[in-house]
Amino acid sequence: MTRRKTTPLAMLHWIFPVGHLAISLLFVICGFGLLGFSCVLLWDSVRRGDLSFQARLDAVLESLALVAVALAAFELGETILEEEVQREAHMSAPTRVRRFLSRFMVVLVVALVIESVVLVFRFSHSAPENLPYAASIALAAAMLILAWGAFVHLNRSAEELEPEAMREAKDEDSKLK
Repeated sequence: MTRRKTTPLAMLHWIFPVGHLAISLLFVICGFGLLGFSCVLLWDSVRRGDLSFQARLDAVLESLALVAVALAAFELGETILEEEVQREAHMSAPTRVRRFLSRFMVVLVVALVIESVVLVFRFSHSAPENLPYAASIALAAAMLILAWGAFVHLNRSAEELEPEAMREAKDEDSKLK
């Protein structure tokens, strides 16, 4: 019976999954907090009779923006939990990098698009001079989609060089379901 020698550096590697789990849980807790704030804001705008239509609309739009950010927090928490804790994925294979970045980019782009739509509605009624700011957020989301598409296209050729990494990733997916 041979005993494996444990180095101090190897002992420190258990910290990373614990840290990723803590980060994932914080994203989920923040998501629930934002969801709660959104519900309170929405309920307050419906309940109060002294608010103008514009104030109610602004509150509903702000509530919607909070829900979009909460969704992003939940999705990021889930992504970190699945990729870093359950899979203990190391970002060395092109397939893993693409998958992780794709999940992150979907969340980010959707949140930015929802935020830009909310701002367009808000600014079109109350401050049209601020519409270029909303358009710049939508433009940033479009640029992210283009950059993400270029990354996926360029990454695909790297994945073809390592077909075993794609098989491993698919095997892990079937084990997690």
